[in-house]
Amino acid sequence: MAARPARTRIGQAEMNFEICRRNMVENQLRPNRVTNEGVLAAMGTVPREKFAAGSLRGVAYVDEDIPLGNGRFLIEPMVLGRLLQAAEIGSDDVVLDIGCGTGYTAAVCARIAATVVALESDRALAEQAGRTLAELGADNVVVVEGPLARGYADQAPYDVILIDGAVQEIPDIILGQLGEGGRLTAVVDAPGQAPHAVLALNCGGVVSRRKIFDASIPPLPGFERAPGFVF
Repeated sequence: MAARPARTRIGQAEMNFEICRRNMVENQLRPNRVTNEGVLAAMGTVPREKFAAGSLRGVAYVDEDIPLGNGRFLIEPMVLGRLLQAAEIGSDDVVLDIGCGTGYTAAVCARIAATVVALESDRALAEQAGRTLAELGADNVVVVEGPLARGYADQAPYDVILIDGAVQEIPDIILGQLGEGGRLTAVVDAPGQAPHAVLALNCGGVVSRRKIFDASIPPLPGFERAPGFVF
């Protein structure tokens, strides 16, 4: 009988990451009201570890926010899953991902939507996102650079806008980039308020918003409120 080939360390690591993805879906997402099968399938397929820094790849699937440097994070899987579910991304939708970091959220959205515009203000992170997304064959994602708090009007209107980090307020200029029936999901963490996720909906040019669940994630730089006038 021929000897069975020895399993390589790389093969073991890849197999372990597959187990981690499955555990993330079954132990973090499903028990926390993420039931959309498209979201579950996408997050169960995209290799989250490839978007983390080398030293942190081994903890890429824990139920915590993973630092990427320069104020960016891989958002906690449960919070991201619920934001994606609330956005109700369809197969024909155009999505704007604001503050894409290394590109994980964009990669997940690419499995569900038709087109994803991934906006990042940090050039090094944008370049890294572009490389990783290309490596994974996510050819329906375009990574663009620009100020996060202004969105990306060049490709507007969008069916869905996601903000990859907590903001003190959602700028009107970003809400104005939603198309008719467009949805925006974000975590709002304003002074004096408990942090929470919101869903904004554009209906007939009027944008309404409502709280959808309590959530706390790291802030996305550039969305701080301007200080008010003090007598």
